[in-house]
Amino acid sequence: MKRPLLMSVLSFVLCCAVPAFAQGLPGAAVRSNPTAGAPADREAMKGRMQERCQENPQQCKEMKAKMKQRREQCKADPQKCREEMKASREDRCKANPQRCEEMKAKMRERHDQCKANPEKCQADRKARFEERCKQNPQRCEEMKARMKEHEAQCKADPAKCRRPGAK
Repeated sequence: MKRPLLMSVLSFVLCCAVPAFAQGLPGAAVRSNPTAGAPADREAMKGRMQERCQENPQQCKEMKAKMKQRREQCKADPQKCREEMKASREDRCKANPQRCEEMKAKMRERHDQCKANPEKCQADRKARFEERCKQNPQRCEEMKARMKEHEAQCKADPAKCRRPGAK
């Protein structure tokens, strides 16, 4: 699997899947402006999460344990997780079709831009990755280790990767 695709997948999981786990939790953040820019919202959400963890460390600890368990389940059966995330995304699209169409249009636009200028997209992804690494070096090292492990698995058995024959 090529790095840009892996980074896109990781970005999707961090942006969409993780916040979906928080739905239904007491005090879970709900965006007042769903069309606002993601980076600012992510930082605000991170701040609110830290505040909630300070207010109720037990609940925070339980949520982190649930998320860890979910990651392990997804590692054991990634296909099931993909299907569940797809179903969840479809449910959100049914609930808010306008927002869904806006996101699909943004993704198509970004895809077209990257097709026209792949070097710029790769540089942008690399810059975002490096920024995240500055903010959380430990998590960065964990992500790098997972990417190396995935690349090794793809080299060993390309049929298990999304795009056979890639790296």
